[in-house]
Amino acid sequence: GFSCTIPHKEVALKCMDEIDPIAKKIAAINNIVRRPDGTLTAYNTDYIGAISAIEDGLRGSNGANPAGGSPLAGKLFVVLGAGGAGKSLAYGAKQKGARIVVANRTFERAKELADKVGGQAMTLNEVNDFHPEEGMVLANTTSVGMKPNIDATPISKEALKHYTLVFDAIYTPKDTRLLREAKECGAIIVYGTEMLIRQGFEQYKNFTGLQAPEELFRELMSRHA
Repeated sequence: GFSCTIPHKEVALKCMDEIDPIAKKIAAINNIVRRPDGTLTAYNTDYIGAISAIEDGLRGSNGANPAGGSPLAGKLFVVLGAGGAGKSLAYGAKQKGARIVVANRTFERAKELADKVGGQAMTLNEVNDFHPEEGMVLANTTSVGMKPNIDATPISKEALKHYTLVFDAIYTPKDTRLLREAKECGAIIVYGTEMLIRQGFEQYKNFTGLQAPEELFRELMSRHA
């Protein structure tokens, strides 16, 4: 099998013989497994990697799995971007009981995703003035701040003061301006590399049927990322 990334996560759906139910709902895939009979089965592991990293960030742990519910339950979860990764985060957070707000460059696309998850839609230009409550969670899935435009950020530093946790799906660079400013504002930050490695654990399991050697994955990531 193989991995599928931007900009193919949505269009690749048309080529699949079988699609995991969650991936079908999200309408975006990133993991394709070729079966012995030649058929292709698609999964979305992005939402698993990102949501588990965000949950652990909110718990103040790295891998703890308490018996209680998700720390995302009841949280106002603001997703920047309505593409494949944005869909993954919105559906994943909704599944955990969060209240979803989707912000996108075009309102129409934001509304399309927000309607599917029972959330609220707005444009990216409105995000700086959106702070109906404290302790919100922010997930950036846009390319704003990615190399080579590393000085860009999708939201003002002043607006970040209303968030308890900020996640950035970008991992080139790892330490984006968004995350640096969020940390300066006192927010918990979650790196895009954490989503990358955790979704890799799931892909390994889908490919092999075995648990991923997580310590080896992390060692390789720290050495090469």
